[in-house]
Amino acid sequence: MAEMSDSNLEKPTIIQQAMASCCGAIITSLLVSPLDVIKTRLQAQSNPFPKGKCFVYSSGLMDHICVCENGNSKAWYKKPGNFKGTLDAFVKIIRIEGIKSLWSGLPPTLIMALPNAIIYFTLYDQLREALKYRLKKGDEYIPVLAGSLSRFSSLTVVSPLELIRTRMQHRKLSYKQLYLCVSTQVAADGWFSLWRGWSSTVLRDIPFSAMYWYNYERFKKMMCKQVGAHEPTFLIAFTSGAASGSIAAVITQPFDVVKTHRQTALWESETLESKSLFHRGTLHQPGQL
Repeated sequence: MAEMSDSNLEKPTIIQQAMASCCGAIITSLLVSPLDVIKTRLQAQSNPFPKGKCFVYSSGLMDHICVCENGNSKAWYKKPGNFKGTLDAFVKIIRIEGIKSLWSGLPPTLIMALPNAIIYFTLYDQLREALKYRLKKGDEYIPVLAGSLSRFSSLTVVSPLELIRTRMQHRKLSYKQLYLCVSTQVAADGWFSLWRGWSSTVLRDIPFSAMYWYNYERFKKMMCKQVGAHEPTFLIAFTSGAASGSIAAVITQPFDVVKTHRQTALWESETLESKSLFHRGTLHQPGQL
């Protein structure tokens, strides 16, 4: 009985899993975002972003579509730099603009990325344990199923919120104007219009998650067996994650290209449509003449 209670105490609760997911998501964003900021600044320098065009910004947790503002905008991605390469951009941004500029664009994207990460990782842990308990044997493909279902769920929850965030960023809408714009779109095209772009994201993220978790759990077991460890150390978990992530990224690269093209094309047409929806919603406000 004592051994059972000790093993139960070692299992993290759902709150602990959510908190761990949140902390891991923040650390990941802080480490990865500077690289994507530099990439975006180099792209904007060689091929300036015109108004209405879109680019993909990665917070390290998920990809976000950003819609370019007008030419007089002082947006972070439009700042001049005259960079000669990645290292030169890194040094010049810190020296001229300050170290905070390496995390430009991160705060608004974290509003969506953090819930996405918490739902994804917490649900994966819960599903994996539930499936292990149900199936007992033949758990080799449990990570594939748990990873796919958890990714599907997190994308489905966050996708409408990400669409709304992008629209707010593009149009600078107040909450009242945003409500009118969204309600007009729903009335015209139905509720499923809030999940525009969802299919292109699923096309890439579900295969990625399935391969990632399958290889991650497999590598983790292999490395624990080799070193004779009962539980994976930080180094084992980190190496397993890096290896499985690299494999999944290489294999799903064609899907990633398709997803990026479809999302940017969708939002470039969406920006034109949102203008008419906004005007229609404003003109049809109750009580206005």
